[in-house]
Amino acid sequence: MSTIVVSHGYGMANDDHWYPYLRDRLAATGEEVRIPQFPEPANPDAADWLSVLQKQVVDVRPSDTVLVGHSLGGVNVLRLLQRHDVATHGRFAGVVLVASMAGEVGYDALAPFFDGFDWPRIRAAAESFRILHAADDPVTAAATPDHIMRFVTELGATATVTATGGHFPSTGAHALELPEAHRLVRDVMGH
Repeated sequence: MSTIVVSHGYGMANDDHWYPYLRDRLAATGEEVRIPQFPEPANPDAADWLSVLQKQVVDVRPSDTVLVGHSLGGVNVLRLLQRHDVATHGRFAGVVLVASMAGEVGYDALAPFFDGFDWPRIRAAAESFRILHAADDPVTAAATPDHIMRFVTELGATATVTATGGHFPSTGAHALELPEAHRLVRDVMGH
């Protein structure tokens, strides 16, 4: 059995959008799925979000754990990996980043989340990385290829890029299922 920890996005709740779909699909095959609720999702504090995520992985075996991050939740995962002690705890099984960002996207209030990434340290903290991004993502906009390529070159990530999908979902929209995210998690788990 694996543990999958999902880090939700900015302005979202742990039971929004495709998170319950992913939880239910993985739980149906015996996986443990944790989707913590981060405080103040519309006004997030980087330290608070990281603290909540760290508590979710304190009792897991990293080698049996997949981290999933959506949007700003993916940045939170990167920050967790950057602080992870690989020598003591070992590497995480894998990471799936959905519509995430490899750097700032112009939201000043979120700048503390992007306080410099140590890419080699992040890469060393997990066995493999998968990226799911849409070409029409309004958050990364014209810089979408730059964000995707940063993940590919810095993390050795395998990228899946869809023509449409927005930010999975975009503001005001709903995406209750995301089969591609489920497939990527299963892929990282080796199933």
